[in-house]
Amino acid sequence: MAFDKRIEAAMAAAIARGQGSEAPSRLASALEYAVTPGGARIRPTLLLSVATACGDDRPELSDAAAVALELMHCASLVHDDLPCFDDAEIRRGKPTIHRAYNEPLAILTGDSLIIMAFEVLSRAAGSDPKRAVHLITALAVRSGMPMGICAGQGWESESQINLSAYHRAKTGALFIAATQMGAAAAGYEPEPWEELGSRIGEAFQVADDLRDALCDAETLGKPAGQDEIHHRPNAVREYGVDGAMKRLKDILGGAIASIPSCPGEAMLAEMVRRYAEKIIPAQAASRV
Repeated sequence: MAFDKRIEAAMAAAIARGQGSEAPSRLASALEYAVTPGGARIRPTLLLSVATACGDDRPELSDAAAVALELMHCASLVHDDLPCFDDAEIRRGKPTIHRAYNEPLAILTGDSLIIMAFEVLSRAAGSDPKRAVHLITALAVRSGMPMGICAGQGWESESQINLSAYHRAKTGALFIAATQMGAAAAGYEPEPWEELGSRIGEAFQVADDLRDALCDAETLGKPAGQDEIHHRPNAVREYGVDGAMKRLKDILGGAIASIPSCPGEAMLAEMVRRYAEKIIPAQAASRV
């Protein structure tokens, strides 16, 4: 099931509201620049897939959750690219925010997107306040400390790194948020959906490690070999290419098995299978 138009329409509405009519023009421009083009929108697509599998009886709440999650993800990319972290020049095939604008505006853009994410959820809360509280809590927990993307970034400043914990926080956190928020938006308890998000997140990170090691910058749409340059923990360094590929396939198999019971369980399992086919790098697929 395609959710592209639904996601993009909701994203455009949120950005337009955030830009306002009397806001600083360059910062307003940077907000839109940071979220477009949208890439694969993997996290909001996963969220809406879970919501749909669970009935999606509050689509306005699901849309708000999807937008809030993607805004948080885009904010994290803006901050990750800053000179104090990766000092990246390219993101999604175009100059990063601090290169296209400047570093102060990049920081403000990331901060604004984070705040906007929670504003989007608060605006939608009237349709079901109890569900909205679950959504706000899930996004906050998976964005900060000790289990969110801030913790993931923090692991990179440690002398000894737990690779599993690092992957779970840096990449897995927002995938966990996606599955939990999708379930919560449709009125399901979010806790049983943690394992699915965790496994998909870990799979995505291992696949990203493989791409970083095996692909060039043109293929990636961003600088290649960054893990090696910045001495970051990496599944390829830990397991080798063949071992990382085997690990990826094991994780994806476990992800399908972990899907909680719901009306659209079969549909969701098929979505995960299609997702698996997309993220396995072609350069590594034939090795295992």
